[in-house]
Amino acid sequence: QVQLIESGGGLVQAGGSLRLSCTASGRTFSDYVMGWFRQAPGKEREFVAVISWTGDFTRYEDSVKGRFTISRDNAKNTLYLQINSLKPEDTAVYYCATKTSKNLVSYTAISAYGSWGQGTQVTVSS
Repeated sequence: QVQLIESGGGLVQAGGSLRLSCTASGRTFSDYVMGWFRQAPGKEREFVAVISWTGDFTRYEDSVKGRFTISRDNAKNTLYLQINSLKPEDTAVYYCATKTSKNLVSYTAISAYGSWGQGTQVTVSS
């Protein structure tokens, strides 16, 4: 089992930027496909972005394309999410997660992920 800890959230004005980090421990980080999800108040958790274990495959939810960038540093056991041009609708708790399989099948499905961090709050003011 891998343990995940997110950080980097905060309160920012619309148009601002944040860089979220997710540090992994317990098992080999590079073994995992990694994802970012978010959950806004009163809404279900939703897929945001995914990255393959090599880092050469990334995909994004449509509303964040061009504004969010997922990346990873396997040497540092860390996953990142660079968030630019923040909008009030980006307000949510952001979670990182490890996919249970190395393939990219069903990468948007919450059920495809096994370990989750505790989340980091991102609040965007208008």
